[in-house]
Amino acid sequence: MRVDDVTYAESVALLLQAIASRTPRVVTTPNPEIVMLARRDASLRGALNRAALNIPDGIGLVLAARLAGQRLREHVQGTDLVLLLAAESARAGHRWFLLGGYGDVAARAATALQAQFPGLQIAGAQAGSPVAEDDSVTRAAIRAVGPVDVVLVAYGAPKQELWLDRNLAELEIPVGIGVGGVFNYFSGSVPRAPLWVRQLHFEWLHRLLTQPWRWRRQLALPAFGALALAYAVRRRILPP
Repeated sequence: MRVDDVTYAESVALLLQAIASRTPRVVTTPNPEIVMLARRDASLRGALNRAALNIPDGIGLVLAARLAGQRLREHVQGTDLVLLLAAESARAGHRWFLLGGYGDVAARAATALQAQFPGLQIAGAQAGSPVAEDDSVTRAAIRAVGPVDVVLVAYGAPKQELWLDRNLAELEIPVGIGVGGVFNYFSGSVPRAPLWVRQLHFEWLHRLLTQPWRWRRQLALPAFGALALAYAVRRRILPP
């Protein structure tokens, strides 16, 4: 699957350009867990490869690329990209919609974002449904709030990527970002790792310690590491 070599500045510029041109662009936030899932799930793999922008969200992807001699310039995390885009949207008057999460977490995340970024317009926030049979109902709810420039979808992989792949173009929303558990951070339901932990790229370990139920997901990390190492060896030994 494709991972794009972009910086934060380039990513924000691409999204602002999409909003200006009203061109639907799906943004995904792959990490090693998602890559391993995409190896088994052809529908997810197809959605990721059709996406306009796949940022290097997981530090494991950055390390794997470096090991193979294909350096990615920046570790672009989805949470921080959303915050940078929120600051731009507050200044420009863009309208957002928050979809997903459990219970009222989307609404609480919307309230927190508007408090952090005065002027940010969040036209709607609801849990909705990731099930394809419910797409028409969810699209109707989004259309009912009027024009939307950015939709954040928090159903986790692969549901959020598949939802965006099915619906974003039909909704004619310029930017759709799959954000996983980001609403939990924004709403305060789950603490984000301190800045110094993020700077050391150990946010994945902080998430495991604060959300120990995630240990099953992270069983994919050793397998990803082994595959990345094997790929790097092949690239460095075999001729181009």
